[in-house]
Amino acid sequence: MSLLLSSAPRKRLVVLGLDGLPLTLARTLGASLPNLGRIVGDAATVRAELPELSPVNWTSFYTGEGPERHGVFGFSHLDPRTYALRVTRGTDATCPTIFDRLGERGLVSRVVNLPNTYPARPLRGMLVAGFVAHDLHRAAHPPFLAAKLAETGYRLEADTNRGRADLGYLLDELRATLESRLDALDILWPDLSWDLFVHVFTETDRLFHFFMDAVIHRDHPDHLACMRFLADWDHALGLFLDRFDALPAPKRLLVLADHGFTEIRTEVSLNTWLMGQGLLSLSGPPDDEWDVSKITRDSKAFALDPGRVYLHEQGRFARGRVEPQEREALLSHLENGLMALEYEGEPVLRAVHRGDALYPGSRSAQRPDLVCEARPGFDLKAKFDRTEIFGLHGRTGTHTVDGAIFADSHGARPERMRDVGRIILQHFDITE
Repeated sequence: MSLLLSSAPRKRLVVLGLDGLPLTLARTLGASLPNLGRIVGDAATVRAELPELSPVNWTSFYTGEGPERHGVFGFSHLDPRTYALRVTRGTDATCPTIFDRLGERGLVSRVVNLPNTYPARPLRGMLVAGFVAHDLHRAAHPPFLAAKLAETGYRLEADTNRGRADLGYLLDELRATLESRLDALDILWPDLSWDLFVHVFTETDRLFHFFMDAVIHRDHPDHLACMRFLADWDHALGLFLDRFDALPAPKRLLVLADHGFTEIRTEVSLNTWLMGQGLLSLSGPPDDEWDVSKITRDSKAFALDPGRVYLHEQGRFARGRVEPQEREALLSHLENGLMALEYEGEPVLRAVHRGDALYPGSRSAQRPDLVCEARPGFDLKAKFDRTEIFGLHGRTGTHTVDGAIFADSHGARPERMRDVGRIILQHFDITE
């Protein structure tokens, strides 16, 4: 396609991502955080794609497609031949991105800290990849950008391994990543040689996972420390919003989270439940919580994060023994058993979805056979080393499918995350 020069003003679109921020909490916090208060006035919500994880939902955002098209179904990616498990990467996305499609028309994108874009792929513009990203030089495009970011001491991610048990340390780490995002903003924004700008702050997700109780309960001993950090976060939002306000028209602002958040009642280990049902067995103690390699030939099913259930089928997995004629009866048995799962007399799951119905047309080897949708407060897990189905393991906040904040200066009301990507394409008159 030839690129035509135009003297028409850019109709810029700016996206501010606030990872894991629910509208209900945003409204409460917005009473004392003025910049957040500016956002929540006309905000609504957007529903997360299932499962309600960052890589699934941010990939749906930046492709304008669901998992059945982009091929990302969770944080982990399983090799069905070797049973090796790795973290999902941006290169697992199997369809064009909105940045690809804008670039084909000569439009320029600048992107900061967008999850599941690592390693950075070439695009017409600049990109700094977000979680999970390990190496700054592989996280930036074009390559010279990594050197400019390194000069500022750019931090890809906070250390949440130590921070989950040490609030002071975690808040210091989150302040460092906040500063890094603003440093990237200073580099990528000022020349205004762009049409689409995407900037994601992920600090709320990190804080809420480990200290949601401290954020929402005013009598919690760590509440004030969390609020002091959120005041710093709100200041960063203000710096970003001031830049948008200063842009010449025409312009548009979208603000969104990738999923909601709520306080955890209990974690729920689906693999432990499967073992108790006699459907999953291991050949020995797992090396760690992610050790899929110990699944035996006798296993009928297993789970991957957070609520993806796979039949251990012959022909699909190297040691699979479930035959085609067993499939329907086994799926029905699992659906009924999972929907009957209760905690303190209350159902754990809102629904169990068939993978072929939830992701129509997908032939991906990663597509789950069942996807469990939890009721709010139940945090589904797929660890292989747990002996109890229920329990708390250091986290106090968990994702929700519903309730993610969404606001649009032009008033659009998307239903789910993939629709936000489509709104961006429509804004730039890309409809085919």
